[in-house]
Amino acid sequence: MELRYALLFVCLTAPLCASHILEPYDFLFDTAVEAYYKGDWLTVILNMEKALMNKATVRSVKAQCRLSCANQTAFGGLEVAVPGAGSVEDLGFFQKVLKRADCVNSCETDKLGTPTMHEVTEELELEFRKRTPYNYLQVAYFKINKLDKAVAAANTFFLANPDHTEMKQNLDYYRMMAGVQLEDFKDLEAKPHMAEFLLGKSYYSDDSFGLAADHIEVAVEEHFTADKECRVLCEGAYNYDGYNYMEYSADLFQTMTDHYMQVLNCKQHCAVELASTAGRDKPFEDFLPSHFNYLQFSYYNSEKFERAIECAKTFLLFHPDDEVMNQNLAYYSAVLGEDKARPIKARQVVKLHIQQSILEKELLYFGYEAFGITFVDPDTWTPEDVMPKKLRDKQKADKETAARITEEIGNLMKEIETMVEEKKKDSSDMAMIIVPTEGGALLHDDIKVTMTANQLNGSQRVLLDGVISEDECRELQRLSNSAALKGDGYRGRPSPHSPSELFQGVTVLKAVKLGQEGTVPLKSARLFFDLSEKVKKALESYFRLDAPLYFSYSHLVCRSAIDEKQGDREDLSHPVHVDNCLLVSELNECIKEPPAYTHRDYSAILYLNNDFEGGEFIFTELDAKTVTAEVRPQCGRVVGFGAGQENPHGVRAVTMGQRCAVALWFTLDPAHEEKERIQAQDMLNMFSTPVNAEFIKNEANGASEPQLTTPEPPAQPDPGNADGKQDDKPAEQKPDLPADAQADGPADPAEDKAEAKPVGKTKTGAKVKAAPKVKAKTADKVKPAAKKDGKQTVKTQAKQAVKKDAKPSAKKTVKVAAEKDSKPKVDAASASDPQIGKEEL
Repeated sequence: MELRYALLFVCLTAPLCASHILEPYDFLFDTAVEAYYKGDWLTVILNMEKALMNKATVRSVKAQCRLSCANQTAFGGLEVAVPGAGSVEDLGFFQKVLKRADCVNSCETDKLGTPTMHEVTEELELEFRKRTPYNYLQVAYFKINKLDKAVAAANTFFLANPDHTEMKQNLDYYRMMAGVQLEDFKDLEAKPHMAEFLLGKSYYSDDSFGLAADHIEVAVEEHFTADKECRVLCEGAYNYDGYNYMEYSADLFQTMTDHYMQVLNCKQHCAVELASTAGRDKPFEDFLPSHFNYLQFSYYNSEKFERAIECAKTFLLFHPDDEVMNQNLAYYSAVLGEDKARPIKARQVVKLHIQQSILEKELLYFGYEAFGITFVDPDTWTPEDVMPKKLRDKQKADKETAARITEEIGNLMKEIETMVEEKKKDSSDMAMIIVPTEGGALLHDDIKVTMTANQLNGSQRVLLDGVISEDECRELQRLSNSAALKGDGYRGRPSPHSPSELFQGVTVLKAVKLGQEGTVPLKSARLFFDLSEKVKKALESYFRLDAPLYFSYSHLVCRSAIDEKQGDREDLSHPVHVDNCLLVSELNECIKEPPAYTHRDYSAILYLNNDFEGGEFIFTELDAKTVTAEVRPQCGRVVGFGAGQENPHGVRAVTMGQRCAVALWFTLDPAHEEKERIQAQDMLNMFSTPVNAEFIKNEANGASEPQLTTPEPPAQPDPGNADGKQDDKPAEQKPDLPADAQADGPADPAEDKAEAKPVGKTKTGAKVKAAPKVKAKTADKVKPAAKKDGKQTVKTQAKQAVKKDAKPSAKKTVKVAAEKDSKPKVDAASASDPQIGKEEL
């Protein structure tokens, strides 16, 4: 990604290509987001509007190229013989395929640049689908007093996010402002065919039948244009399901079949896409046929009987047995005269559309029967005989079976409810029998259980101390500062979670490779590997797991406070989230489905130091606000917990110094074992052979203690969380910026921040909703500041006793401090700390 941005910069500065290059819209989006947090409103508007325009241009160019190439290389006559082995007809067909591919590739490359230039992440695509850019634009336009544009942007965002309460309040406020007109409340993303259809419907409801017919006719024309574009855009890359592509081994014709079935499924789904509009839960039913229903009656009321007959006959192409429409047609024909009515035909474009759609359905049903490729017909008008009889019978039997099962489940549920009521008095006893899956003996005498789940006000939680020694902590911290990369796991973005902190990390495999190269001591990399194994065994033992844990991801990370970015800071170092599901804090729910890493079962964080301020690890309720426990990091401390919805967690802001930890995620499913770790283990085993034994010994003896260095903080960090105060009305809807793509609705971009002060309340702040959503990529914009002078000394007897402002814990909140000799304090490093872009959710 960074290379792509570098190439783009070079090209933009070169006169020969500057006039041809189309800037990637993700680059523009990130630039706008960065400007937003600087309050540079004109730059926000310029780049965000251009991002929207360029995204639309990319879509349009791809559609035009494919349509144009389809016309130039149509599969009509295959009479051209190509020399070679095999069937001449086959060769002629594949000649057309190759020419089509070359045509599309040349066209798109000529107009858009290299194929990877405009590739964006799924997270960013989701933000555009949710219309998040308009959330930023409405604030920026409001700031420069362009109220008409602010209203349009706010309304556009709200139509796609009708449950967004803050934006609703903004719109209510705008309505009361002087100078705001009703026509300012536009939908800037409205599709032409849908806008005309809705306008025609409104005229129809007002009995303005002439205007209704005019607009619905335009809607029909735009519908076919949109349908053609939607269909041709389905002819993209094959969409593998998960990671199946690693095992995919189909032959030529099976591969073609799989891909073509996917394309046809997509083309059939265009009917649903075109019938959908922002603000409606479901698409319009029978959308295209309904146009001709409105038209036939509008023309009748306008006394245009020829047009009324044409539209009635067109409607009957979809529903030939519709009784009412057949009666209408008979009436119109009688009024006009049978002789004049008979020659009037249904519209040819609709007839061709139906023929093509039915043929596609037949192919898809054949694929269903022959290969088990699922197809769900989106249309209600499909003739019954299109579906094969065997499938019709199966569908009928499945419906009957489903009805019977539903009835049986209903009866069973009643029985269960009765049993539950009868045995309710025993439920607490049963819970005591089932729950004790914690408290197992630890395998190492030097490890002690500081706090159990009960003491941490939750379940599947534990706090361990003495897991590693002070020397081991220092060695791992040195390894991080020697080997870690800024923004590791976040495409190089140095501040992926908070613009006020610098993030760096290194994986086990990277550390081992650097050890092999001699860049870092190999024994340090081996220590990273071995100590994480020690943590895994401690969790297996404590939680009394019957099955072994497998590493899902291992990350040695440090996050450093950027001194000049600490003023009035109120955000979290890492927003509250859950490791294996998408936290929707507004609903107190966690959705266990992709893109969440649902395979994660346990998480652990091993802390390496406490010579910093802030950075406490917190457990919360599902509302992401109510803190149930707080942990202060210290060397050798581990917080371990189940990765499910019972343990939402986050990290308070690191306001001074550097906080380092080893973050570990585990799974019970060996299919999701960390492949890099296996590779690292193989390399370490190789280095441990007798041939290398002397080398390892010498290295261990000769490795001097490198001095701890302070990494360069970036002057302009990546905006990860909002950090400003909310202006007066309208509320600035600043969409959550990205660390953990959660399912929350876009929240106030500068407002989704957690109070870092654990005052006597149990709230982290009214705006800590869920992990953020927008993935802002501004790493290329970050300018490194000069290194600080002075050496950072390593204290072997660090007793960082106290937080600056010790505040009484709330009624339900447990705090664990980092003092060695007094009560242990819980560690505030979050399992979110190290999660790389693809791991952190």
